[in-house]
Amino acid sequence: MNPQVDIYLVSGCGRCSNFNTPLCKVNNWRSELEHLRQIVLECGLTEELKWRQPCYIYEGSNILLIAAFKEYCIISFFKGVLLKDPKGVLVNPGENSQAVRQFRFTDVKEIVKKEAVIKKYIKEAIAVEKAGLKINFKEKTELKLPEELLKIFQENPAFEEAFKALTPGRQRAYNLYFSAAKQSKTRISRIQKYTPQIMKGIGLNDRYK
Repeated sequence: MNPQVDIYLVSGCGRCSNFNTPLCKVNNWRSELEHLRQIVLECGLTEELKWRQPCYIYEGSNILLIAAFKEYCIISFFKGVLLKDPKGVLVNPGENSQAVRQFRFTDVKEIVKKEAVIKKYIKEAIAVEKAGLKINFKEKTELKLPEELLKIFQENPAFEEAFKALTPGRQRAYNLYFSAAKQSKTRISRIQKYTPQIMKGIGLNDRYK
């Protein structure tokens, strides 16, 4: 067990202002995450903390993450699209995700009941890596930016320049986060909140102080 993951399970990932508070999502799913951690470790993977989340590795290659969200916790397989998924449990986290697939959980009893299935999927993910299987990524099309962001670009050319100077991955992350909001006012609020970060060339998931 990696001691950094022990800290994560107590304090959270540190990617938002709820770090080390009762509001942190990790607190809501600590028991479930601890059970998932034990199951994953029993499959022989090496435990590290990457992107401020528990990451599990086989011979230097990333196999999966465990993480907490508001309504569930997950095992996220880096090459999940290559898994057979006979149980139909894997979820595509978003329309732009070509590789990652999530196995989602909502309570400890569910995890205990599905332990054998979870291990089977993990072992298949390891086998995929051992076999050297690769994902044929489709060429990404130009980002479809929300109208609110385009309007702010017109009002603030410096902000537009800063956004377009970000790496493609950082641009995509921001665009997905902004576009995910259902209401226009929420999209605007998110853009305004992250404007200082974007102006500094910092990504959505980068640590920012």
